[in-house]
Amino acid sequence: MEPTKPRLQSKKPVPRKLRGTRERLLQAASREIYTAGFRGASLETILDTAHVTKGALYHHFASKEALGHAVLDEVIAVQGRGKWQLRLQESADPITALTQAIQSTSFLPEHISGGCSLNNLAQEMSPVDETFRKRIAELFHDWESSIAKALRRGQASRLVRDDVDVDEVARFIVAAYEGYISLAKNFQDASVLKSGVKNLIGYVESLRVAGSRADGAPKTRVFSAS
Repeated sequence: MEPTKPRLQSKKPVPRKLRGTRERLLQAASREIYTAGFRGASLETILDTAHVTKGALYHHFASKEALGHAVLDEVIAVQGRGKWQLRLQESADPITALTQAIQSTSFLPEHISGGCSLNNLAQEMSPVDETFRKRIAELFHDWESSIAKALRRGQASRLVRDDVDVDEVARFIVAAYEGYISLAKNFQDASVLKSGVKNLIGYVESLRVAGSRADGAPKTRVFSAS
């Protein structure tokens, strides 16, 4: 029988109350940064929204910057991976997975006016804060890489055309998607984003080998810009 490990060596679980406090702070900070930008985000508003004290904030995060980094890593990155990376990893048909990810784009007024949380931070913080810039660049790189890997698997299974440069295409998809969201935010017009979604889906479908579709993959629905 193995000897019992001393209790001092085991990690104590984080109390549920503390986990809940940290999560409330992250969600409140995410909303405040989305609406006001990182530099314009008010810690008082975050505290009021999360219903916690300033002491509780600094118990979990050493600074406003540390809180912003955590929002990037634990909120924005997780949302992005759920929308793109996980969908691509779980699908046998990368074209269908990409079109489904693009189709899941929100046209709600608050999202049209607010834009993309990741791109908002990229535009605001990358020129002025190297730590933010590197973290944001890593998220964009992971996003592009997941698309390229999925398309490469699609080429191997003869679902994606052999002449497609998967790395260039992956970057184009990310750039075009973010560009349409930025244009819609600037014009405050959902039809701009709907048109972009339609055009981007058409482009993605053009990467497919004619007549190919993985078994069980649903047909793609293309949004109307009207």
